[in-house]
Amino acid sequence: MNDNHALLTPALVETIAGLSAGIISTLAVHPLDVIKTRLQIQRNASTTPTPAYGILKGLLSTERPVQRLYRGLAPNLIGNASSWAIFFYFKSVAESQLLRFRNGPAVTRGPNNKIPLTPLDYFLASGISGAIITLSTNPIWVLKTRMLSSDKGTEGAYEGTWHGTKQLWKSEGVRGFYRGVGVSMLGISHGAVQFAVYEPLKNVWRNYLARKDDAKDETYGKGQEEEKLGNTATLAISGSAKIVAGTATYPYQVIRSRIQTYHADERFGKGIRGVVMKIWREEGWGGFYKGLGTNILRVMPATWVTFLVYENVRYYLPHWNPTA
Repeated sequence: MNDNHALLTPALVETIAGLSAGIISTLAVHPLDVIKTRLQIQRNASTTPTPAYGILKGLLSTERPVQRLYRGLAPNLIGNASSWAIFFYFKSVAESQLLRFRNGPAVTRGPNNKIPLTPLDYFLASGISGAIITLSTNPIWVLKTRMLSSDKGTEGAYEGTWHGTKQLWKSEGVRGFYRGVGVSMLGISHGAVQFAVYEPLKNVWRNYLARKDDAKDETYGKGQEEEKLGNTATLAISGSAKIVAGTATYPYQVIRSRIQTYHADERFGKGIRGVVMKIWREEGWGGFYKGLGTNILRVMPATWVTFLVYENVRYYLPHWNPTA
């Protein structure tokens, strides 16, 4: 073990891995986030909704297509990077505490625990971490939603993150920054479901690899070195978990986007109940799943990039020796 490895606690490794994953995945798929947000705030009542390719065509048919495709990048980047870093830090801490609770204070996190974490444990750890993130980053998501749902220069649109912050504070005060926080708290279930599927599947695959390669256990000592998940397995497992969680919890994203956008009360109804009733009355069940196809298209690349970066950074970072 080198000095660098000794200084990197499991929680710090998780934080750095989450931060790296959040930055890279946001830069890669931000344009799809713009399209998804604009799909979510459309209404069927008066006009035929614009399909995803129509929105993309409109974004590209300008003198500055890149600027429009990456509008709102700053709050999205800040929000995603900080969210993933905070999420994996507190998730790691919560999992460690749950392991100690199940096995006693002397047991530390690792594959040799007598009683491993259950899907419910992962659900609870992710839910706790998700609640902390939601309360700390909601102002960023309000700014992001408003910027992604409008073009720079249109009437009432924010010119940038700082301008939006000042305008939101001036017009709506503190409450404006926490628009949609109630429905976002409901959305904690998304991450909880995702990791309740992802972590057990990952453990099953690692156990399979360990049984398949007993010689490696004898060489390193079972439990001394965590099996690397592998890029192909990461793609398959993370994608499966995301599809399950995304489909099960998608309606809250539509509700949240409508609550957080400009002039939300007049356009979509007041509060969660008002928005839900208006969607049901005017659009039916389909309204709650508006943009789902684009969301899946968006979240799969984002999920793959996020978890490929996360798993590789968390595996290789403790082995990194800058003096080698």
